Amino acid sequence: MNLQERVKPPVYKLLMPLVRLLIRLGVTPNVITTIGLIINVLAAVVFVFGAERANRGEFAFIGWASALILFAGLFDILDGQVAREGKMKTTFGAIYDSVLDRYSELVMFLGICYYLVAHGYFLSSLFAFIAMIGSVMVSYTRARAEGAGIQCNTGLMQRPARIIIIGVSGIICAIAAEIIGSDYKLILPFFPRRIAETISIFVIPIAVVAVLSNITAIGRLRHCRKQLL
Repeated sequence: MNLQERVKPPVYKLLMPLVRLLIRLGVTPNVITTIGLIINVLAAVVFVFGAERANRGEFAFIGWASALILFAGLFDILDGQVAREGKMKTTFGAIYDSVLDRYSELVMFLGICYYLVAHGYFLSSLFAFIAMIGSVMVSYTRARAEGAGIQCNTGLMQRPARIIIIGVSGIICAIAAEIIGSDYKLILPFFPRRIAETISIFVIPIAVVAVLSNITAIGRLRHCRKQLL
């Protein structure tokens, strides 16, 4: 059992009162999924607004957008729980959830890339784009595998992990900027250039997501090959 599978039960138990309340109110899983997408769009808007209105080094927009990303992730959990507990699972609902999840993630990365490019973090924006590719491919390989009758949920960098890493790192980056300053640079005496700065708190985890998400996608492809041999 991987870490995500171990974390799920206590999280689901914690959210159960809210799940039951939503069921009593008649809120459908598709409505919850749609709200999640809207919040992710708002997060992207905050990134774009920060790119257009904020100066380089003003990371408050990263913090607010990241908080919205984590909040939207809550709805990603709730829709499935409401569907199961409320006996509202449908084939269309599963397709709707999957499609809107992809839109949510792509919109999120669009906002991040726009922000990074606008403020001159070009290499970081490349990692964000690679992370976007890996995130889509992780989900795509699973969908294709399940379409072929293969259970394929292996790998570290599944959607909840990606959301938590990006959301938490963005919030920490914004807080750190208030404490140590947005222009902080880590320079080692034996190293000719700076190796990290305040924005690195946000972009290094994105680089980790970029690498591990693509490794996860490739690992799932290899898993499918073994199952079909």
